[in-house]
Amino acid sequence: MEIRPIKNEKDYQQTLNRLELIFDAKKGTDKGDELEILSILIDKYESDNFPIGMPDPIEAIKFRMEQMGMKQKDLAEVVGFKSRVSEILNKKRKLTLEMIRKISYSLHIPTEVLVQEYAVK
Repeated sequence: MEIRPIKNEKDYQQTLNRLELIFDAKKGTDKGDELEILSILIDKYESDNFPIGMPDPIEAIKFRMEQMGMKQKDLAEVVGFKSRVSEILNKKRKLTLEMIRKISYSLHIPTEVLVQEYAVK
């Protein structure tokens, strides 16, 4: 087992190929240890080279509502009037700090996502 840092795309592809070969390795074995180390190296390389930005706040709310089986009337119970929810989901009204706090708590969406700037129509 020769493990080296991933410095470029070629190294990355080789490491992915090796990971695929030993993917079913048992924990606590030499191959299991190699699998764990390669996973860490791949994660680091991907984080550095393919960063994923945070989602749009309103899209995050819609997605979470869908996951939780919520309707607009359910969100109205969190933030207030149903018409206000419609305006928010259609990006005609910005979220207030109070709404962000309530939505974050009720829908378990990180405040970092909800406080991001977004355009209103």
